[in-house]
Amino acid sequence: MKIFHLPDLGEGLAEAEIREWYVKEGDVVKVDQPLVSMETAKAVVDVPSPYAGKIVQLHGKANEIIKTGAPLISYESDEVVADKGSVVGKLETSEKKWNDGDVIVGGAKKTSTTIKAMPAARVLAQQLNVNLSDVKPTGRDGLITADDVKQHMNQAATSTTALTGATEGLRGVRRVMAQTMAQSHREVVPVTIIEDADLTDLPPKTDITARLLQAIVIAAKEEPALNAWFDGKSLERKVFNEVHIGLAVDSAEGLFVPVIKNAETLADAELRKKVDEYKKSVMDRSVAAKDLQGATITLSNFGMITGKYATPIIVPPAVAILGCGRSRDTVIARNGQMVIGRVMPLSLTFDHRAVTGGEATRFLGAVIRELQK
Repeated sequence: MKIFHLPDLGEGLAEAEIREWYVKEGDVVKVDQPLVSMETAKAVVDVPSPYAGKIVQLHGKANEIIKTGAPLISYESDEVVADKGSVVGKLETSEKKWNDGDVIVGGAKKTSTTIKAMPAARVLAQQLNVNLSDVKPTGRDGLITADDVKQHMNQAATSTTALTGATEGLRGVRRVMAQTMAQSHREVVPVTIIEDADLTDLPPKTDITARLLQAIVIAAKEEPALNAWFDGKSLERKVFNEVHIGLAVDSAEGLFVPVIKNAETLADAELRKKVDEYKKSVMDRSVAAKDLQGATITLSNFGMITGKYATPIIVPPAVAILGCGRSRDTVIARNGQMVIGRVMPLSLTFDHRAVTGGEATRFLGAVIRELQK
């Protein structure tokens, strides 16, 4: 009685799932005859027989998980087959192209070199139409792994694609932006909620930006939890009475966020004046460093360019940012009738470490009510 244990089907995988048996108990099989299709986390592999003989027992049914090294098949066989070192009983090998010195001359014996590859690598190479003889092995004893096949494909794609362009290090505003975004990704637990505001009844020449800033001020008074800073290390939150609104401004140099201080004290005309001053100072790079600090909440009016909804990124220590998408005409329901109205998409991202879902939705609801007045 011989027992064939499930070999490692690819780079240290701990288990594999039986997908389909090609044989049944009582069948007589030959060496290298496919026995079973096994699915791993990386590939589907056909496992060949390492022995010739009669199958006495199959250790598992379709869809069952077999641990690497556990019994897979029991044979009735007296045959002894030399193991070539394969993870599936023996390595499937193929012969490389002969070198010039290997050609048979006058009956001389030719020399060949075998290709050793993981089953997962062979399957992947077949799927990608890759010649294994062209792949550089990195596995032990010259064994080709699935990653070797992928690396070969990546190198081939790079060598055959003409790419142009200059590489440059990020500097100035773009460098700071990259560092700030990375910090946000590490520290913040962001959640974004979206809703549309119905602007149909607003006068045609309404200053939407000023209206948005005023709506943020009103909402911050109704739900102050979003007009705050949060320290993730000390788990301390500071809620502000003043509303300092950061205004995201796009430029060729990168993203600037000048801060409209004490927005709660400014009328629409004063807000518009501040917005225009900051846009000009950003474009001519005269904006003062002190004007880029201290935001308690941020407005990103990306809809001035394009886009409906977004997942705006919070800059710590602030806990919220409101994104305003491009307003559009659409069909809306009014008094049981379908009419054409104008809506503005809003996306509010908040830091769920410091702000609850209820606080965020109440804040957004207050913004919408103010816009729709």
